[in-house]
Amino acid sequence: MGVYILKRILLMIPTLLGIMLMTFAVIQFVPGGPIEQVIAKIQGNNTDSLSRISGNSGSEAGTGAQEQSTAPVSGTTIKYRGSQGLDPEFIKQLEKQFGFDKPVPERFLLMMKNYLTFNFGTSYFRDRSVVSLMVEKMPVSISLGLWLTIVQYLVSIPLGIRKAVKDGSTFDVWTSGVIIVGYAIPSFIFAIMLIVVFAGGSYYSWFPLRGLTSDNFERLSLLGKIGDYAWHMTLPLFAMGIGAFATTTLLTKNFFLDEIRKQYVVTARAKGLSERQVLYGHVFRNAMLLVISGFPGAFLGAFFASALLIEQVFSLDGLGYLFYKAALDRDYPIIFANLYIFTLVGLGVNLISDLTYTWIDPRIDFERRDV
Repeated sequence: MGVYILKRILLMIPTLLGIMLMTFAVIQFVPGGPIEQVIAKIQGNNTDSLSRISGNSGSEAGTGAQEQSTAPVSGTTIKYRGSQGLDPEFIKQLEKQFGFDKPVPERFLLMMKNYLTFNFGTSYFRDRSVVSLMVEKMPVSISLGLWLTIVQYLVSIPLGIRKAVKDGSTFDVWTSGVIIVGYAIPSFIFAIMLIVVFAGGSYYSWFPLRGLTSDNFERLSLLGKIGDYAWHMTLPLFAMGIGAFATTTLLTKNFFLDEIRKQYVVTARAKGLSERQVLYGHVFRNAMLLVISGFPGAFLGAFFASALLIEQVFSLDGLGYLFYKAALDRDYPIIFANLYIFTLVGLGVNLISDLTYTWIDPRIDFERRDV
């Protein structure tokens, strides 16, 4: 097993490098880069955002004046000339500040060298380190992703097993109808429905409308903090999980049905084993191998992609929303840092998933097959 783990770790290096290289190459051809974003804001397309670019909300830029003015960009004062056009020196300083004065290959190699030590640099437009921004947003995304994955598997696996055992029964039919309807409803639409009904929209005010904790969270007891945290997480998790429950439940049911119909199950029953012994002693181990194969996608989807709209609806400022804003602003350090981290996590989770196979079924030996 040690040899297999070593091979997988070594394969992660070219995989990660290839993903970063392809993304970096594509980014070079995307119009509206960070320099263009700055120029557009200075020329008046979005003058209200100039102070955010500069990192100093009190600064002002005379974009419509004929005379020469100055505007701070990320702490650097640069000259430009209103409607007469931009000073070429201004463009050069922007290129140097953003690192675009270097050749493309050199920029990529320098980026990867820094990323090896998790040095992700500073945001172009927030005047803060990328690491501090990600650490600040991470509790929200971890809360949503981790708890959704746990709840999803704790609910869906027993329900899928029950549906497989009761295949064709009234229980199977009505539960299938419920989860299929839930799967058909987009998560953000369902989230809005939950707010309208349960968060003070039109009917009840049982749950908070926004945030991960209450304003008085620090003054609460330990038990009170746990309750407050769970209170805030209930609606977002329910909104995100409605579709995830359907997928995992139906997969579990189908995998168990496929195993139940195999010959070894008939043989086990013929030997006099109880239905519970057959189900959990034989079928469960084989069927769960297929269910576990979907864990990496479920975890990463809950941790990042699926949480974006939910973060918007419930005003949860997490990594999904951070990445979304960075993509709109062409804030490349945040974009590449998120891509690097989530690719690394994805590769690691896939390895853990494979190792879980051997824990559930010791007969599986990855060292006897090519990686």
